Amino acid sequence: MNTPIAPPWTTLVDAASLAAAFSTAPPRMVDARATASTALRLVDARFSLADPQSGAACHAVGHIPGAVYADLDRDLSDLSRQGHGRHPLPDSDAFAATLGRWGIDADTQVVAYDAGDGSMAAARLWWLLRLIGHRNVAVLDGGLAAWQAAGGRLEAGVEQVPALPPYPGRFDLAQVAGVDEISARLSQSPGWLFDARAGERYRGEVEPLDRVAGHVPGALNRPLALNLRDGRFRPAAELRAELEPLLGTHAPGEAVMMCGSGVTACHLLLAFEVAGLGGARVFADSWSGWSSDPSRPVARA
Repeated sequence: MNTPIAPPWTTLVDAASLAAAFSTAPPRMVDARATASTALRLVDARFSLADPQSGAACHAVGHIPGAVYADLDRDLSDLSRQGHGRHPLPDSDAFAATLGRWGIDADTQVVAYDAGDGSMAAARLWWLLRLIGHRNVAVLDGGLAAWQAAGGRLEAGVEQVPALPPYPGRFDLAQVAGVDEISARLSQSPGWLFDARAGERYRGEVEPLDRVAGHVPGALNRPLALNLRDGRFRPAAELRAELEPLLGTHAPGEAVMMCGSGVTACHLLLAFEVAGLGGARVFADSWSGWSSDPSRPVARA
């Protein structure tokens, strides 16, 4: 086993390193019931599109000690916004208030996790925190499955966290690509737009969720499963060897990630960051937003 690394963590953290933080830190570091702002906050982001209530229910049955729960629909999206896909960005002020409610301030090391079974909401939280200006946030590599495999214990119930003021930041929307930008760049050579959906959805063979099947013309398909091995991210060197050639003539900072609704795209963005190809952005509306307007072009196969 690799020697555990200490925070700050800004992309991934493995279960051994997280466990070491628990064993060596003062109690207030991992105690969600502390009266002052904590140095480490765990956030459980388990979520199922098929059963949106199951994540919170599973959290109550068992979660990493001290973890609060983040609901993809309620906390990491604003479903009242129309025309921006199935998971529109939350309001910046509302998200700042949510972070305060979770006991997160500018000095907090945040670790987000999901089930480790393909749920990508942890990467969405990672990206939203970066979007609001928070750098010390990482995703638990392998999720809850990796934590349990390493012998980590679980705790039942719902954590009661003393609320802090809203997080002191606002979304940097320059990191978000919009529909107008995507439309304006359609004539560019491939290598700037990456679609993280499964191949059959990208090709337009099936579409279980959105009104139209297919993809944005010129987008390259990079299914998230290609970035993983046994539920965990592949080594950085392997990822870079595969991802960098896909950029073609484009710099990493010119790249934009998309998916069905702007969630899995964040996982692909994280893979690029792990590979050392930083600076890419997310098309938050993604395919569900793009395909909502029948006048926009669609490619298939």
